Amino acid sequence: MKKGDIIELEIHDFAFGGKGISRQKTENGDFILFVENTFPGQKVKAKVENKKKNYAECKLIEIIHRSSVEKHLPFQEISGAPYLFVPIELQKEKKLESTLQIFKKIGKIPNIESFFDEWIASPESYFYRNKMEYSFSCIEHDLETGNDIDDAFALGFKRRGTWWKVESLNRCSGLFDEDFENNLKNIREFLKNSGLLAWHPPQKKGFFRHLVVRKSFYSNQLLINLVSSSESIERFDSKAFVEYLLSLFDHRIAGILHTINDDVADRNKIENGSTKLLYGQDILTEKISDLYFEISMESFFQTNPKCAEKLYQKAIDYVFENEFTENDTIMDLFCGTGTIGQLIAKRNSSAKIIGIDIVEEAIEDAKRNIKRNQLNKQIQFFSIDVGKFLHEHPEYKDKIHTLVLDPPRAGIAPKTLQKIILLQAKNIVYISCNPATQARDIDTLQQAGYQIEKFSLVDQFPHTGHIESVMKLSWEMS
Repeated sequence: MKKGDIIELEIHDFAFGGKGISRQKTENGDFILFVENTFPGQKVKAKVENKKKNYAECKLIEIIHRSSVEKHLPFQEISGAPYLFVPIELQKEKKLESTLQIFKKIGKIPNIESFFDEWIASPESYFYRNKMEYSFSCIEHDLETGNDIDDAFALGFKRRGTWWKVESLNRCSGLFDEDFENNLKNIREFLKNSGLLAWHPPQKKGFFRHLVVRKSFYSNQLLINLVSSSESIERFDSKAFVEYLLSLFDHRIAGILHTINDDVADRNKIENGSTKLLYGQDILTEKISDLYFEISMESFFQTNPKCAEKLYQKAIDYVFENEFTENDTIMDLFCGTGTIGQLIAKRNSSAKIIGIDIVEEAIEDAKRNIKRNQLNKQIQFFSIDVGKFLHEHPEYKDKIHTLVLDPPRAGIAPKTLQKIILLQAKNIVYISCNPATQARDIDTLQQAGYQIEKFSLVDQFPHTGHIESVMKLSWEMS
């Protein structure tokens, strides 16, 4: 076996992050192959991406036979939901078990089970997402025949393991708004009839590139952004496009935008470029725990807001389990649009909160929302790198009741983590979308004198390998 080989494997077990495990007997013992997005009981075709002495990392190409536990559902399978047909209770079992193992291995916490508080399931297992990005391509992988079609007009999702082929979405995926996705094939046909071409990824030409849609669960409205190049733009009838969308969704349309993006890079932020509002408004309003949030197309907001509300409530419960006085400060690092800070302020009107994030657009959204929610007297937001802020404001040392940490998937940079430790906050509530990097950071925090009190796991993304963790730690004074 060598890198690049295409092999067929039986999946025997499940590892953290949605990696299936296949064990191959050798004269030196088991050789382990990890295959992303697979589940025990499946037989799969995979490509060897990276080979070491005792294991290999593989990329899934296709599922040859499904596991006996998988159940057929009336949804179109997409690469972003590899466990769509696995019962939700079995998903929970594998996610819980593999996450505990990660805390033991990386966090060096052999008794991690003793700190486990609860498993928080998503309120909805299907149709839970509030944003979806669909891609156009003139290279289509036909799901019925298994063949690739050139000079096509595909609109849907990239085929697993490719960046140039798209599988058209012909019925709902079970993740996003059912009515919208069932109409996506009609939108595709309408745009195809315009005579303008779908994007050709290898040749970097064509007109239609992406269709991005946000949904508000509060208002049940949609914000739609068509992303195109400027090629032959004079032939695009934007008025007819707006009228067609209104005929499909009528009062559900909050706004329709058109972004012109001529950057040929496929992985750049797709909203880059110049944007024109074609209809309505360019924001949606979402509601979480009696607070209102204005969300623009490009701003970050939790993808599963109904579950995010449960996650936030658990984090805030952890914040206020310790005695709190009016002179105490709560610092929300990596605060994004300030949702957690605002919910903390709503829970306790005497709380003083400082929110910090490097993304200027997110802080602008946060400042706008605290005015809307009349919380601007309790909260201050700063658009600055977390490490730089902590360096410039040493006066907060020993003055923080609780640090709320919600870093990106990569976790906290080592230098920043050391600055956080020097603040000597009495308590830390660490929210993580990647328990593997959280476990690494927890190991450092424990060495510095923090002790785990409890943690909960939150299943924000059913049918994927992702899981979120909320952990409470306290400072043990020496």
